[in-house]
Amino acid sequence: MFKRYPQNITDITQQFLRENSLETPLLERRLIASWTEIVPIAADYTDKVDIRNQTLWVKLSSPALRNDLQMQRTEIARQLNAKVGAFIIKDIRFY
Repeated sequence: MFKRYPQNITDITQQFLRENSLETPLLERRLIASWTEIVPIAADYTDKVDIRNQTLWVKLSSPALRNDLQMQRTEIARQLNAKVGAFIIKDIRFY
């Protein structure tokens, strides 16, 4: 007979994601999905959102909005990281 060690399903899932190198891509997708929630004014003007080398790249169709968000990028990055609960991005670049 063997002993059973009950574990929380959340802990098991986290362990599985870490062991299979799936945790970071999952958090990146969550961060991208929360872009329009954190910056709702940019939702209509956002063409593309991508993460490369811990930098969030956001393509905006409005130059005026791009300029306004450029000044707030560190605060937006902090809010996005807080939303997913991990340090995923260092910087945001608008193009």
